[in-house]
Amino acid sequence: MAHFTWSHLLAQVLNIYTQTISVLKSLESIPPIAIYFNTKGRYEEVNPYLRQDILAVNRSSLQPPTSQCREIYLTAIIRHGTRYPTAKTVRDMQQLHNIVLNNFPEEQSWLREILTQWTMWYTEDMDGRLVQKGVEDLKHLAVRLSKLFPAIISEEKLRGGLFKFITSSKHRCVNSTLSFKAGLTEMWLFVHADVEFGHEVNDALMRFFDHCTRFVQEVDQNSSAVIEVDKFKQGLEMMRVQKKIAEHLGISSSLITYDLAEAAFLLCTYELAVKAVKSPWCLLFDEDDAKVMEYASDLKEFWKRGYGHDINSKSSCLLFHDLFSRLEKAVTVTVQVGHADTLLPLLTLLGFFKDAVPLTSTNYASQTQRSFCTSRMLPYAANFLLVLYDCGEEGIRLQPLLNEKPLTFPGLTDQQAFMPLYEDVRKHYRDLLSGCDFEAECQLLTNPAEV
Repeated sequence: MAHFTWSHLLAQVLNIYTQTISVLKSLESIPPIAIYFNTKGRYEEVNPYLRQDILAVNRSSLQPPTSQCREIYLTAIIRHGTRYPTAKTVRDMQQLHNIVLNNFPEEQSWLREILTQWTMWYTEDMDGRLVQKGVEDLKHLAVRLSKLFPAIISEEKLRGGLFKFITSSKHRCVNSTLSFKAGLTEMWLFVHADVEFGHEVNDALMRFFDHCTRFVQEVDQNSSAVIEVDKFKQGLEMMRVQKKIAEHLGISSSLITYDLAEAAFLLCTYELAVKAVKSPWCLLFDEDDAKVMEYASDLKEFWKRGYGHDINSKSSCLLFHDLFSRLEKAVTVTVQVGHADTLLPLLTLLGFFKDAVPLTSTNYASQTQRSFCTSRMLPYAANFLLVLYDCGEEGIRLQPLLNEKPLTFPGLTDQQAFMPLYEDVRKHYRDLLSGCDFEAECQLLTNPAEV
C-alpha cells in the first residue's frame, strides 16, 4: 500500500513538473512586448491564465449579486479568430525583408538568424484568411462560454433550434462561425448528420461600416479625417523608433519609412499569433518602441472607428437596435461573428473606454494610462456579451462582458453597476433607442458647411 502511495505521489510530482516545464517553455516563446500588439494580439495576452489551460474559466468575476439570480439569455458579438496578414501587409513585409537581405552587416548575429534560419513565408494570396490557430480560438471560446453559462449555451437549446448564428461574408468570419459551432458539437459529441443548424450571412449587420455612405466618404476614404494619425507617424516619437530600427539593421534611416517600421512590428506580432514563436524580428523593438507602435495603431482606431468622429459610432445604429431587439425577445441565443471594425463602433456608441481627453498626435506621453487601448479591447476572437439574469423580486438584470470580463455600463451609478437592472440600462440609452436611425445618420450632409 505504501509503495502504491509513493508511486502515486511520484507520478503527481512528475506531472506537475512536466506541466511547469511546458508553461515555462511557452512563456519563453512569448516576446515581452506581446502585450502591445493591438488588434493583432493573441486572446491569451488579454487573459494570461489561458496560457496554462486554454479551456479555463474565471467564474469568480461573474458572480451575480444574489443567489436568486439565474442567467436566462445571452447574445454575443465576436471578432473572427487569428488570421494571416493582408496582401498589402505582406508586400510591406517582403520589401523590408529585401532591404535586410541587400544591406546585411556581418557583425549582427541576430540578423544572420533572419537571413539563414528565417524564411519569408508569407504570400499575398493569404490575404487575411483564418489560420489554424483562428479555428482553435473560436472552438475554445465556444467551450469556455458553455462552461460559464451552462443554462444558456446548452445542448438542449442547440438541438431545440434556440441558437441563431449570423456572420459577415468574409471568409475568415464564416470559418470562425463554423469553428464556433464545431466547438459546441464536438464538446457534446454530436454526429454532424445528427442535427442541422446553419448560419446567416448578413453584411448589413456585421459590416455596417461598408453600407454607411457618410462614414465611407467623410472618414474611411477621407485622409483629412485621420490627420492626427499622420502627424504622429511623422512626429518625434515615431522618428526615434524608425531611426533605432535602421541602426539595428545597420542601414540608412532614410530607408525605413513608417510602413516598413510597422511591417517589422507586424512580423513580430504575426509570428507569435500564427506560429506561437518569438521571431528574431521582435529584437528590433524594446518596450518603449512597442508602446509607440501601439499608440499609432490606437490613434488610427480612435479616429477611424472610435470617438474621433461622431459618425464612426453612429454607423453601428443598425447593430445597436438589433442587439436590444434580441434582448427584448430573449428567446434565441445569438452568436454574431464580425470584425474588430464591427465591435469598436458599437462599444463606442455604448460609451465604453472613453477617456476624458481625446487621443491626439501630441499627447502620447499623457495617454499612457488610457482606457482606449486596443491591445486589451480587441485581440483576435474578442467578444462582447450581454447576459440577462432573472433576479426574482429584484427584476431582470443585464451584465455586459468583454473578453469574458465584466464591464460597467458608463454613466450608471447603481451599486450593482456591473449588473444593473435592465430597465435602467434602457433608460440610460433611451435617446439612442428612440433615435439612432441608420438611414438618417448615414446619408451625406447636403450643406458643405456642416461637414
